[in-house]
Amino acid sequence: MKTPASMISKITLGLLLAGSLAACNQNKSADKAAPATTTAATTVNGVKAEEIVFVNSDSLLTKYDYFKDMSSRLEKKGKQAQADLVSKGQAFQREVAEYQKAAATMPADQRQTTEQRLQRKQQELQAYQQNAGAQVQNEQAGEQAKLYEKVAEFLKVYAKDKGYKMVMTYQKGNSGILYGDASLDITSDVVKKLNEAYAKDKK
Repeated sequence: MKTPASMISKITLGLLLAGSLAACNQNKSADKAAPATTTAATTVNGVKAEEIVFVNSDSLLTKYDYFKDMSSRLEKKGKQAQADLVSKGQAFQREVAEYQKAAATMPADQRQTTEQRLQRKQQELQAYQQNAGAQVQNEQAGEQAKLYEKVAEFLKVYAKDKGYKMVMTYQKGNSGILYGDASLDITSDVVKKLNEAYAKDKK
């Protein structure tokens, strides 16, 4: 899941952030003696390093109760749709098998009528399969959009309360953050508060 902040200078910001943190920790006494250097070393595009934090989206999704419930709902609906499709397919196959057994003894006009009916049923079954798949995908997209909005709105308030100017997202193999000090990782606290808010909403 991407946040709007992750779109801003992804790789450059990650490198600058890592460099500024390293510079901050090298020599505290030197920092005091040279305030101008401190300002340069602890800012990234005008934002103080301590005002930039990140959330591990992988951990967020595995621990966020709303996401767990959402996934469970989608999985249940997917299984129901699949079971319904299998049931309809099996019924159609039985009907075809019955026709094949009786075809040799049927009059020509009855065979033609039955084949046309089975052909229509096959087309209807294919259309049903396509529509069911599209419906599942649309539901997944809708749920994912709700999840994104829910987290994004929470982080707006959370960041304001904590004094953060930027909340970035980290995802293994797909992230603009190459390195981030563990002290900047706010995932645990965010998950805790998200779950607390979700628990209240469920009541």
